[in-house]
Amino acid sequence: MNNYTCTSCGTVGLAEGFIEDTGEISRGYARWIEGALERGILGGAKRMGRPRRQIEAFRCPKCGHLELFATGAV
Repeated sequence: MNNYTCTSCGTVGLAEGFIEDTGEISRGYARWIEGALERGILGGAKRMGRPRRQIEAFRCPKCGHLELFATGAV
């Protein structure tokens, strides 16, 4: 636990975790990519040249609210 405060109910001490990505050819974790979603010819998201950040997730043990933060570059 830590001293982070839930922005929904005010509980102090959020549980750290992560958002898993189990899609095809996934790396096992989700990333935040800067800019609006644009799709390529085959329907996939255009990602080339865009900054990417790892997502850190914290869950409130009282109300279950998730707090997500885009941290260091991946």
